[in-house]
Amino acid sequence: MQFLLGLIGLLLLIVTSLRRWLLRRESPQKQAVDFHGELYQVGSAVIARSRADAPAGSVIVMHGFVENFLYFTEHYADPDIQLIMLTSADYHLPVNQPRFTKADWIKIPGQRPGTIAYDAAVLNQALEHLATGTQIRVHGHSRGGAVTLEAARQRPDLFARVEVILEAPVLPQGKPYKAVSPLARWFAPFYLFAWQQQPISPANAKVFGPLDNPRKRELIMALPFNPRYGRTFVNNIKDLADWMDSTGTDIYQHVKFGAILVPSHDLILNASAMLQSAQQAESLQIIEVEGCSHLITADRPDSIPPLPGL
Repeated sequence: MQFLLGLIGLLLLIVTSLRRWLLRRESPQKQAVDFHGELYQVGSAVIARSRADAPAGSVIVMHGFVENFLYFTEHYADPDIQLIMLTSADYHLPVNQPRFTKADWIKIPGQRPGTIAYDAAVLNQALEHLATGTQIRVHGHSRGGAVTLEAARQRPDLFARVEVILEAPVLPQGKPYKAVSPLARWFAPFYLFAWQQQPISPANAKVFGPLDNPRKRELIMALPFNPRYGRTFVNNIKDLADWMDSTGTDIYQHVKFGAILVPSHDLILNASAMLQSAQQAESLQIIEVEGCSHLITADRPDSIPPLPGL
C-alpha cells in the first residue's frame, strides 16, 4: 500500500512539474509576413498600422483566441483602407524583423495580460490615437468581439461614431460549444502541446469547416503556436469563461451601430446562446449566416457588411 501511495505521489509530482514547464515554455513562431507600416509595442501587446492616412476610412481588427491578425488581411486588402491590427497580449507578432515606433501616448494597461480587459485597453489606444478616418469600423472575431464590447464599456466616448462588426463573437452570457470543466482547464497546457503536434487532425477538422482553401489551412496550422506561452493559453480560457458569466447584456448600450454575425454551424461557441445574447443588442443588426463555421471571414466573406464608401 505504501509503495502504491508513493508511486501515485511520484506521478503527481511529475505531472505538476511538467505542467509548470509547459506553462512557462515559449511556443515556436510558425507564421510571419513582411509588414510595411508602423508597429507600436503597448505593454505585452502590439498595434500595427498599415498607413497614416485614411482616404476611405479606418478599420481596427481584433483577432480571436489563438488567432493572429492575418485572419483579416485578405478581406481588408484594399489599399485605400487604413488597416489597424492588434496582437493580443503575450501572443507572437506575425511580422518578420519587427521595428517599433515610439509614441508618448502609449500607456501600459493596468489590467492583467491575458485578459479581455487588457486587450480592450490597447484597442482603445489604437482607436483614440491612430484611427484617422472619418469613418471607423472595429471588427472583432470570436474573443475579439468581447474585446470590442469591453473597449466600448471602458471608453464609450470613443465609440459614439464607430461601426462595430462582431463576428461569431464571444458575448455576455454566451457559452462555448462544449463546456470546459475546471479539471479540463488544469490540463489545458498538455492539450496545447498535443495540438501543436498535429494542428489539423481527424479529431478537430470538422470544427474549422471547409479546409480546401490553402490560405485558411495555413492560418489554422498556426493556431496552436500563436500564444507565446502555455500560461497565455490557460489565462485566456479562464478569463473568457469568467467574462461571459459575469458580463451583463447592458454592455450593448455602449455600441451605437453595426452588426453581429451568428454562424449556424459554429462548433466552437454555442450559436443558440450567441443569438439569444445578440437579440439584447438593440442598436446592432443581427446577421445569421446559415451553414457557416466559426470562421466567417474565411468561409463567407460576402456576409460581412461592406465598408461604407467602398
